[in-house]
Amino acid sequence: MPTDYFADDPRTQLERMLAGDLYISDDPEIARRQQHAMRLAARYQAAYVEAPDAARPILSELLGHVGEGVDVRPPLYVDYGSNITVGARTFVNYGLTALDVARITIGEDCQIGPHVQLLTPTHPVEPEPRRDKLEAARPIVIGDNVWLGGGAVVCPGVSIGDNSVIGAGAVVTKDVPADVVAVGNPARVVRAL
Repeated sequence: MPTDYFADDPRTQLERMLAGDLYISDDPEIARRQQHAMRLAARYQAAYVEAPDAARPILSELLGHVGEGVDVRPPLYVDYGSNITVGARTFVNYGLTALDVARITIGEDCQIGPHVQLLTPTHPVEPEPRRDKLEAARPIVIGDNVWLGGGAVVCPGVSIGDNSVIGAGAVVTKDVPADVVAVGNPARVVRAL
């Protein structure tokens, strides 16, 4: 008999997800929100190819907040979009994957290289709850004027301080302070700026 992880919790799976607690993504409202985000992302990509400026209203509908002068080159892959804020004058190159089960905050004046991954979802390490499809998420915060090199991966719960540079292909598993360069897997600070 499977374990009932939520026997004493009257909340929906969506409510658990939004609270940052363990949940199972079988909630119809979760599925509806994901489908809506996929449709908007596809519309954004098609519109951007024709006229990047005309595509901006679609991007603003998809994401929680888009600052002035933001340029996001599609394709853009998100879970919901609504949990993502992008600060003014930030540039996002092709192929960003931003799994926004929890909030993703990208500061102002950032440079996001191609094929960067911002991954808020987590899964249990223990085999049984993972087999039972439990998951959760932890927010990601990218400070102002941060440069994430192409192919960098930012893991759940990580914050990157203002002005820092993350090398191409780095895997950021823990917080990075402001004003440093971090490279490697796992990413390590190699110099101050």
